[in-house]
Amino acid sequence: MFRLELDNQVMRHAFPIARPGQVIGLLGGTFDPAHAGHALITREALKRFGLEKVWWLVSPSNPLKSNDPALLSYRMRHSLKVMSHPRVEVTDLETRLGTRYTAQTLSALNALYPRVRFVWLMGADNLAQFHKWQNWRWIMNNIPVGVLARPGERISARFSPAARVYRHARIKAYESQILGHMRSPAWCFVNVPMSSHSSSAIRASGFWNCLT
Repeated sequence: MFRLELDNQVMRHAFPIARPGQVIGLLGGTFDPAHAGHALITREALKRFGLEKVWWLVSPSNPLKSNDPALLSYRMRHSLKVMSHPRVEVTDLETRLGTRYTAQTLSALNALYPRVRFVWLMGADNLAQFHKWQNWRWIMNNIPVGVLARPGERISARFSPAARVYRHARIKAYESQILGHMRSPAWCFVNVPMSSHSSSAIRASGFWNCLT
């Protein structure tokens, strides 16, 4: 899907280190701005899905949104302040890879780390609109997906087009620890403590504009 043309020497210095066999969660988004809710679901994902690490993929932009986010350097700097955890790495991998869509990014990461097991993480709000993503079926068919509850999104997520199409591939919440070791398609919905924080609300308050 995505042809990777990166010099091996560049790759070793520009990308996170991962050992073969590790199970790593990937949480993507513009993080415009990152907030305590993102940090909360990241910590919960580490526990619930048996992950050894989580990488935040701070995206250059969101193809589904018309407005451009704040500068990547601002969002990266703020994300590093919000998410401080020894097993979480904040990255700008999509910028380094030159990818625009999640499926492209995941295809490239699979090529870079062929023996690492990745789990794509998303909030229930993203599952509700997952069918609008480019090549969303490829994502489901190639990467286990961990879905974490978000305020007001449980029902819409569970009855979303993606959830219906892949209902046969859903595993029970009590099996969540083995998600990263399962063959795709496989996805799991877990209820976690929820935060009322919202990037859109923070932007509307004007607080984020003051920081950037």
